Amino acid sequence: MKENTWRKFLENIIADGREKQRIANELGVNPVTLSRWVTGETNPRQENLRRLFKALPAHRETLTRLIREEYPAFDIPATGDEPEQIPAEIYRRILNMHVNVQESQRSWYLADLILQLALGQLDPDGLGMALTIAYCMPPSGPQRKVRSLRQSTGRGTSPWNTYLDREPLFLGIESLAGYAISTGHLIAVQSREEESFIPIRWEKWEESAIASPIHLAGRFAGCLIVSSTQPEYFLPFRQKIVEQYTELLTLAFRSDEFYTYQDIELGVMPSLEIQQPLFQRFRQKVSDTLREALRGNRLLTSNEAEQIVWTALEAELLDMRVADHM
Repeated sequence: MKENTWRKFLENIIADGREKQRIANELGVNPVTLSRWVTGETNPRQENLRRLFKALPAHRETLTRLIREEYPAFDIPATGDEPEQIPAEIYRRILNMHVNVQESQRSWYLADLILQLALGQLDPDGLGMALTIAYCMPPSGPQRKVRSLRQSTGRGTSPWNTYLDREPLFLGIESLAGYAISTGHLIAVQSREEESFIPIRWEKWEESAIASPIHLAGRFAGCLIVSSTQPEYFLPFRQKIVEQYTELLTLAFRSDEFYTYQDIELGVMPSLEIQQPLFQRFRQKVSDTLREALRGNRLLTSNEAEQIVWTALEAELLDMRVADHM
């Protein structure tokens, strides 16, 4: 290894064990990761290089010179700080939409805008991320409880599609989102290899994930789910940003869409592979429901017909799990 590189420079600094641990904490990585960087065994993501400037502000000039020798195109941050909160301009845009969009369209437009802005801040380098909202299904069954979450609105960057609205999925207590709702707070899983009792079903491309309940005054409306192609991606500062966007998402829900903890009793949902075939005839079932209502001289809106079909599908999927255990 060359004597005058950023890796050698960092190696000298982290020779002090306490300083090594401090820097690792600042970056949100394992101290072993720092050792792998200095030996060249692994390379840091640009995001971690940027945060290195914050961890070592007194060495900014030296770091700038040495890092650019290995990474000439690296964009040195203007300051040592990464944005750890939502910029004021984003709040302005969201509030402007909230007061100017008609009530009938407000929920979808607000949710989509918030996901779009969150995606831009959480994945500025386009490494690969998906953000989806899982909505609490209306109470059903004999006990009139919220028995599942329905994943619907979503945004993503490659390898995910830009719009994820057409990929529905029911989630129960077996999911990360369901577990987050049951605990009432944000849950993060940093890698597939992480040993944990937290339930999660890893999807294709997903290497780390976070679920943040959408709640207002102790009542829950759903969960924001964020997935990344990068392991160890959800550093503490990103978790704070996710929580802030989750708070903004409360604006996209009506008051009657929030449920108390006592209203929620999530069941167990089958895998995506089992669920997908049932969604293929969703539109046909909605049309059939509307026709049946007309024959019975009842007037239904498209949204009402869709909700009837979603509720029927939810019951069918929950019955599958019950049958599996009989």
